[in-house]
Amino acid sequence: MSDRDDDHYEDRLEPFDLYEGPFVVAQTVVTETCWMLEDRLGPEYEARFLESFSRGELVMEALIAADVERIVDLVRQYGDFPLGTVDASVVAIAERLGVTQIATLDRTHFSAVRPRHVEAFELAP
Repeated sequence: MSDRDDDHYEDRLEPFDLYEGPFVVAQTVVTETCWMLEDRLGPEYEARFLESFSRGELVMEALIAADVERIVDLVRQYGDFPLGTVDASVVAIAERLGVTQIATLDRTHFSAVRPRHVEAFELAP
């Protein structure tokens, strides 16, 4: 089943259409997304995703040393979960930038994590 076959596919995309962006994307998420797009849909989809950065629709945020330290803490703290490096990097960057809203379909992980700067993330969609 593809995402488009999901009965709620359009409802999940609506918040993305309403957001006036740009979306900030952790560099680790870019790498993971490119791998998944190329593997599942092919190089043309990977290229289209990357073009969204050159058009300014998405902004890539690189990790800094403090982010890596926080990722280590999160991976250890949520080791039984487990919270992987990519999700932990999103949390670390969000904390550093003061971001409170996360665009994700992974509600399980991002609902469970308690960021340092707010009680909980607001998840969209």
